[in-house]
Amino acid sequence: MSDYSEHTGRAGRGYSPGSPAPRRRRRLLPTVVVLLLLSGGGVTAWSMLGRDEDGRATDERAAAVDDFLGAWARGDAREAGRHTDTPAAATARLTALAKDLPAEKTTFDRGESSGKDTYAFRATFRLRGGSTWTYDSKAPVVREDGRWVVRWSPAVMHPRLTDGSALALRPDTDNRAEVQAADGRSLAGLSPALVGSPGKSGLQYRYDKQLAGKPADSVAIVGTTSGRTLATLHTAEGRPGKPVRTTLDRATQQAAEAALRGLSKHAAIVAVRPSTGEILAAADNPPNGENRSLRGKYAAGSDFKVVTAAALIKDGIREETPVPCPRYERVNGQSFENQDLFFLPDGSTFRDGFARSCNTGIIGLRDRLDDNSLTEAAGWFGIGPEWNAGATTYDGSVPPTTSDNDKAAAMIGQGRVEASPLVMASVAATVKDGTFRQPVLVPAAVKNRAKATAPLDPATASELRSLMRAVVTEGSGRALRGMSGEPGAKTGTAEYGKESPPRTHAWFIGFRGDLAFSVLIEDGGSGGADAGPVAAAFLRGVTGDG
Repeated sequence: MSDYSEHTGRAGRGYSPGSPAPRRRRRLLPTVVVLLLLSGGGVTAWSMLGRDEDGRATDERAAAVDDFLGAWARGDAREAGRHTDTPAAATARLTALAKDLPAEKTTFDRGESSGKDTYAFRATFRLRGGSTWTYDSKAPVVREDGRWVVRWSPAVMHPRLTDGSALALRPDTDNRAEVQAADGRSLAGLSPALVGSPGKSGLQYRYDKQLAGKPADSVAIVGTTSGRTLATLHTAEGRPGKPVRTTLDRATQQAAEAALRGLSKHAAIVAVRPSTGEILAAADNPPNGENRSLRGKYAAGSDFKVVTAAALIKDGIREETPVPCPRYERVNGQSFENQDLFFLPDGSTFRDGFARSCNTGIIGLRDRLDDNSLTEAAGWFGIGPEWNAGATTYDGSVPPTTSDNDKAAAMIGQGRVEASPLVMASVAATVKDGTFRQPVLVPAAVKNRAKATAPLDPATASELRSLMRAVVTEGSGRALRGMSGEPGAKTGTAEYGKESPPRTHAWFIGFRGDLAFSVLIEDGGSGGADAGPVAAAFLRGVTGDG
């Protein structure tokens, strides 16, 4: 027969304060355990010692303590305060305690009166780090307004508390592991939009359990004003977290962040290694803002002409194929035009139009494609299947077209064609390597990578590399001219919104050596004129050359 009655959020057993108490012979009701459902607190086991048929203590003083402890156990500070002589003060302190000392489960076991209308009880807190902290305290009772209530003081919560001190959980944050670059060094201070913050966002949120390990719980008495630790009451060893190793290259990431620094617009740079699909950089502006680099959803604009060109090459178009580039191309009464209404002279070729990003010339070839052609071609670049990169990504969308007008818009990356900076960097990487390799950020978390719906034809890949090289040497990618490594590029200016004239995002994608990249500047103007210099600054930052 236990000397304690238990008040808890879940079933358990009672204990005596201090050492195990001797058993006492009592002339009370038989020992019975009954389960009661407490609002907000779950199941509670109550030991029937000196209680009536309804489970209430027959001693009104003990019943008052039970009411107080029961409310405290289920987290109802207001109700617990109502069973004290100073409800407002008790409610305030118990409310603060629940915040300062969060627990997964709280149990109170009441003992018998220790004399002078005082009842001992044992408090047990199962802390969030997994450890259990138990201590003994006392609850004196007084008669007030015709009923027995607990005489409140901070010492009821813990015998060492005063008006100037409080209990607090002090988790040991040193056990948290780091998000790392590919070389094992910390990414602290780099790519904050991607790395995120513990328990809130980014990789820190996605891998919180792995990174956190098991906190080392520490319960202390602290000064309510100073916050200074006055005494440590409980400590429990934790378990170190495991780091999350990414594919990010610190030098490439730093170059990307430096290239965006100072921009007044929202922007992103993504870099991918074509030969492996490893994501080398994912930078965002502002750096502590949204993760646009991997998750942004935008009209792809003229950068998507790389995919369109792949579909046209399959149909027989070649670099030297004559393709007119007029100022306007009208489709069922809808007028499409080139940026700044430029046009190319008679005799211009597909290569000329691609290098200068001619919208009208591309759209003029729409009859060579059916409604599924662009969706099929997008699949060669991995757009369509869901990606598993070890981080949240937006993997692009190229739905089948439904009309000539819809097809015309899609061919220049408008209408319903959408992509993220990651997707467009991957398009450039696929051209450079000739094979789609699904981008990966956290290799250990990726079991199966997405595959292209069909391989990119080697001859098509070769022709695309030549076309993207022409963008640099002859066309709108002039920002990369003179750089070593024979870089290739494609510029893009994507219209969005309903203003007239429409606002535009600036795109620039490209490759150099075993590096592919994309630059996006929201509301940034022109791909060649505005995103191009940012791309050039990034590449110079990576290699240090011009």
